[in-house]
Parts: sequence; C-alpha cells; structure tokens
Amino acid sequence: MGQDGRARDGRDRAGRAFWLKQLHRWHWISSAMCLVGMLLFAATGITLNHAARIEAKPRTEHREASLPAPLLRALAGEDERKGVALPAVVADWIRGSIDVDVAGRPADWSADEIYLSMPRPGGDAWLSIDRTNGKLEAERISRGWISYLNDLHKGRNAGPVWGWFIDLFALACVVFSATGLLLLKMHAAQRGATWPLVAFGLVLPLVLALIFIH
Repeated sequence: MGQDGRARDGRDRAGRAFWLKQLHRWHWISSAMCLVGMLLFAATGITLNHAARIEAKPRTEHREASLPAPLLRALAGEDERKGVALPAVVADWIRGSIDVDVAGRPADWSADEIYLSMPRPGGDAWLSIDRTNGKLEAERISRGWISYLNDLHKGRNAGPVWGWFIDLFALACVVFSATGLLLLKMHAAQRGATWPLVAFGLVLPLVLALIFIH
C-alpha cells in the first residue's frame, strides 16, 4: 500500500471512529432518557392487552353541600353558556368546603343547572350546582393504579403537558432506535446474525398480522 493509500485508510478509520463515538453517545443518552418511560409503556402494554382479565374495583366518593346565598346570587340567571368557568369566589368556596378543585375548569350552564365534567386518568368526576336553590353535588370515581397507568399509556384525559411528554418520549425512542440500527450496521460485518435477526423482527409481526388479524 502506498503513502496515499495509507493516508486514505487512516482518514477512513478516523471517520469511522468519530461516527462510532457519536452514535454511542446519542444511543446511551437516548436510552437513559427512555429507560423509565419504556418500562412503563411496556408494562402497561401488557396490562392493556389483558385488561378484560384484570379486575378493577372502582371506588366512589359522593359529596353534597349548599352554596351560601351570596354565592348563589353570583350564579343567578337563566342564561345558557358552554365552557365557561365558575366565578373564582365560587370555585374557592367549593375547594374549601368539599375539597374539589374546579378553578378554571369549563362548565356547561343551563337555565337551572351548572354541570362540570372532570374526567381524569384512572377515574372520572363530575359536579353539578342547582342554580335555583344552590344544592351542590359532586362525585369522584377512582378505578385504581392499573387503570391510572393504562390511561397514561393512552394519554387519556391526562392534559396537554402529558401529551407533550409523550411526543418528546417518542422522539427520544426514535433516536434510540435509529442510532441502534446504525450501530448494528457498523458492527454487522463482525456479527453475522445481525441482519437475519433484524429481518425476523420485521417479518414476524407482519406474518402474525396477515394470518391472525382479520
């Protein structure tokens, strides 16, 4: 090999070493970021797949109260509104009296009732106020931790911040998988089973879907 060939070979080795270093760095960073989330989503994937076999025992809490006359006057009227929050003073009184946080939550106002639906991961809740006499009823239903984690898996009633987290988590998983694939490519020459295993991971779900899903 001539001097030019050795120089070119040295540059190739340096380039390969650089990319290996970068891929390993991004692979371990993304794996560290994904680790807990991947364990959570993998575990809840199993519980969701067997949801019919996992018995949930909902726990229901029902509370009642009556709004003081001054606060009832703040809700007086026969107007109908959609998605309008309760006045802050009323929301504060409800939180202090029955420990239900309705501040800023959209409510549906009819001529005789105000109704708030408050679904949440692993449960549900609602609150109603009679605009004529101030009678207040609230109910909170909890279906347990498994249901809570299952709903987090689906992003159900978890709010926009959790939705942003799922997007960022998915992006980190893409980086983890893509860097892993590139590392497989760079090491495939020394590991003959690499591409057959990758192909098996692709073909198996396709075959199962074509044969057993109708």
